[in-house]
This record gives sequence, structure tokens and C-alpha cells, in this order.
Amino acid sequence: MPSFEGDLRAADGARFAIVASRWNSRITEALIEGARSGFKANGVDDAQIDLVRVPGAWELPLTCAALAKAGRHAGIVALGCVVRGDTRHYEHVADGCSQGLMQVALEHGVPVANGVLAVEQYEDAEARAGGAHGNKGEETAFVVLEMSNLLERLK
Repeated sequence: MPSFEGDLRAADGARFAIVASRWNSRITEALIEGARSGFKANGVDDAQIDLVRVPGAWELPLTCAALAKAGRHAGIVALGCVVRGDTRHYEHVADGCSQGLMQVALEHGVPVANGVLAVEQYEDAEARAGGAHGNKGEETAFVVLEMSNLLERLK
């Protein structure tokens, strides 16, 4: 029985995008560096990565959709940080962003990795942006590399 899975190799000339929220910038900057490091560790040069910044997590799906529609990127990493507050706003933003990112991937056939942290406390975000729980930015770069490779193999 044939079996397929991707690996962490980018196709020759493949471009990738990192779309990052400016909200909670100390966290998102660490996530960006993690993603860049993950790409670089797997042979993707900075010149092959476009960094796009948006105001907040809510703006990530629209921007990712525009990039996916343009067709220039083999994969897109979406990075942001939403911290629970005193209202339900956190849930609306985190859930809407997540659903929007999935919709972009499904509609355009481009891997979109959701690296938007939705956390209870700021310290939880720090732990996932280079702290005790690693760097989720790096992990999203790995996901995009593997999925773009797998989709190429499935053609």
C-alpha cells in the first residue's frame, strides 16, 4: 500500500510568508524569530520569506487570503497572541481567527499554519514564545514546510 507524508524540505525556489500581528508585539516578535529560525534550519533563506505585519489577530485571515489568492507562496505562517481579558472579546477574536485561517487553507489549497496563541495569561504566551514550552513560531514553520512538501507529492 502506498504511503505519503511530507518532510521538511522546501521545493526549489519556493517562497513562504509570515503574517504577524503587531498586538502583543513582545510575544509576536519572538514567534517571528522562531519561525525564521525554523525555516532557516531547513534550508529556507530569509530572501525566500516575506514578512507581512497586520494590526491584530482579527486581520490575519484576510491578509493570508490575499497572499494565498496571489499564488506566490508555498505556505503561510500566521502568528499572533490573544490573551483572555475580562470580556468575551478574546473568544470572538481567537475563534474567528482560527476559523478564518482554516477557511483560507481549504479555499486556496495553500498550507496556512495557525501560530496564534490563545492564552489565559501573558505568562502562558511567554512560555510558548521561546520559554518552557518551546517556540510555537518555529513549530508553525515546520508545519508549513511539511505540508507544502506533502501537497507537492500528492500532485
